[in-house]
Amino acid sequence: MAGVRAALERLGLTLPAVVPPVAAYQPAVRSGDYVYVSGQLPMVEGELAGTGKVGGEVDAERAYELARICALNGLAAIASIADLEEVAGIVKLAGFVASAPGFTGQPAVVNGASDLLGEVFGEAGRHARSAVGVSELPLGAPVEVELIAAMAPSAKVRLV
Repeated sequence: MAGVRAALERLGLTLPAVVPPVAAYQPAVRSGDYVYVSGQLPMVEGELAGTGKVGGEVDAERAYELARICALNGLAAIASIADLEEVAGIVKLAGFVASAPGFTGQPAVVNGASDLLGEVFGEAGRHARSAVGVSELPLGAPVEVELIAAMAPSAKVRLV
């Protein structure tokens, strides 16, 4: 996928440092032509950008923005082990929303991540998706996003 870095620049976005794992896992793993990205929280410079339940302490508009941050962190995780320009497409996105009782707007919140991927990758950013309401997320985060990216078959594996 040519132009990913140009798209990020056009959007005024910079890839952050990869968020260090908060438990025993890798931020991203490559298997064949796919990169699997572990759940990404809305971390900015090592701190959660927000905490609480969506529909409670966090409104849906803020949660949408936090989902965008999660997706950007996911792109950073991909870039840590592969060239973003070699992403053929985003295959799957799973979004988890810590939801206050009665909140049912999870799809609109997870649109934050989906919209960012569409803005960065264009048509190749369209993906299958789940948007799930949960009672709690790690560290009290309102949203978490995980990704699966398909890599161009000729892409080389980068070892860290």
